[in-house]
Amino acid sequence: MPLILNLLLRAVLLVAGLVFTASVLLVVAVLLALWSVRALWGRLTGRPVAPFGMRMGPGGAFAEMMRRSRPAGSRTPRADAAADLRGRLAEVTDVEPHAPRR
Repeated sequence: MPLILNLLLRAVLLVAGLVFTASVLLVVAVLLALWSVRALWGRLTGRPVAPFGMRMGPGGAFAEMMRRSRPAGSRTPRADAAADLRGRLAEVTDVEPHAPRR
């Protein structure tokens, strides 16, 4: 009995793997067909066709987050208090540098 269940489980997993592989290949084929039609349309109309892609970089992500962190008005009082603190810290002028020790 355990032998039959073991073979049945293996067969079910094999079929599930084949179905998953076929579905991934189908999605790739559809995307390739869509991109080919897009490229062909670009050639027919004379327009440049840019490849699909995501531009990612640590500098761009940092700049985007900094841009998003400066809204005109915040929805939370804690964020407003932190923004006020940042402004006050930027105005500190009574700090004098020390001479280097020998």
